[in-house]
This record gives sequence, structure tokens and C-alpha cells, in this order.
Amino acid sequence: MCELLGFSSFEKRNIKPYLKEFFTHSNSNPNGWGLAEFSGDSVRFNTEAVSADKSSFLPKLIEDNISSYTVMAHIRRATVGEVDIRNCHPFIGVDSFKRKWYLMHNGTVFSGTELIGYREKQDGTTDSQRILLYLIDSINAETKKKGTQLNPFERFRVVERAIETLSYRNKLNLIIYDGEQMYVHCNMDGTLFYKEEQGGIIFATVPLDNDLWSPVPLTTLFVYQNGRLRYKGKNHRNEFVEAMGVVTQNLDYNI
Repeated sequence: MCELLGFSSFEKRNIKPYLKEFFTHSNSNPNGWGLAEFSGDSVRFNTEAVSADKSSFLPKLIEDNISSYTVMAHIRRATVGEVDIRNCHPFIGVDSFKRKWYLMHNGTVFSGTELIGYREKQDGTTDSQRILLYLIDSINAETKKKGTQLNPFERFRVVERAIETLSYRNKLNLIIYDGEQMYVHCNMDGTLFYKEEQGGIIFATVPLDNDLWSPVPLTTLFVYQNGRLRYKGKNHRNEFVEAMGVVTQNLDYNI
């Protein structure tokens, strides 16, 4: 059900080996791919609604992979929404202060009414894009209440509340980037891992080499800036168990 890759670093890095391995997993995730690389104010962003192993230009993007502080990559296996470039991740949204938000999702929204109204507003047809629209509206509402732009901690708290609300009875593995901070959340056991990497950190749905990768602690939002942990949220305990399709209570985790 899709795979995610997120990278955040204190120094510019070329992560071509990880990208090459990641995109080989497209055989089981054949319905689209996306790659976003961030270097200061520069963004290189590409999506395509074909299997990554059938793309005519993705191999060149990987070979030409420039050094970046932040990278997001996604391969899609369609569960909600047809195969269409509008349904490829990362999705991009813009808040009321023109801040761009990038979101990738691995999972499915099964229950809750919070996202229903966004079906008529979104460009594509995925539940994942509706999550981003809900998040942008949450940011804008808090901005309007405050009367000025939110600071990094305030953005973290809004994202944390949104995820806690939407994660109940839903699988919500997310990597989000707001141009400054990377937000990472996982609520299903064994479906997102991390590895510290020379002044940075890399996240992936499946470990991408034979080194030691650790599972991302469940049901807690982590926020990174330049490869360093900036904020850790509280454990909301909305763990998703696929076999049962229900939410269970989990233990506290540390990272």
C-alpha cells in the first residue's frame, strides 16, 4: 500500500543509492511515483502516473541527483482513486501565508467525517489529498485566530492535533514538509523505519540497505529540521491494526 522515503540533513547530501533501491520496489507499487528534492529555496519536483521502472526520465533524475538538504519520494499502489497524475504523491498545498506544504501518505482513511467535504474541492480523487486539504484548513484557521503567521512550534501543534483527529481507526503513515520542517508519523507496526545518516536521518517504509534500521515509534509525531529532532509530540495511541481493521492502545515509545 504505497512506500515512502524521507530524508532530512544538516548538510547537502546526494542519496542516489537509497533512491535507486527505493524505486526498485515499484513492481509491487506500480501506479505512480513522485520525487521532490529541496536545496534552500530551490525545489526539483516530478511526478508520473506510471510504474517507476517504466519511466523514461526517472533514471536520469536519479543519476543526476543533486545534493539536497531534504528529499521526499513516493511510489504508489492505488487503493483510493484511479491511476492518474493528479493522484501521485507528494501533494502540494499552499496556506494563507503562501507557505507550500508537501504531503505523502501510506495508508487508507476508512472512517470519520472530517474529510468528506473535501471531495468536491480536491483536484484528484485520493483520500491522501483530502488529508492535506484538511491540514491546510487547520493551519489557516489557527492563523486567522492568531492574526499573524504561525511560528514553527505552533505549526507543529496544529499538525499534531490534525493527525490525532484523523488517525482514529485509520492508517496514517505520513511524511510532510513545510519548507522548513519535516513531520513524520506512523501508526501501524512495522511499516516505517529510520536510520541516522551522517548528520541527517532517512525514513523508509522498507529498509533500503543491510545496515541497522529502527522502527519509527508509533502514534507520535516527530518533527525534524536539518536532520535534527526539533519536536516530539505526545502519544495519541491510535494504533492501526490491519488484520482487525481496528484501533488498539499501544505502549509508550522513545526515539
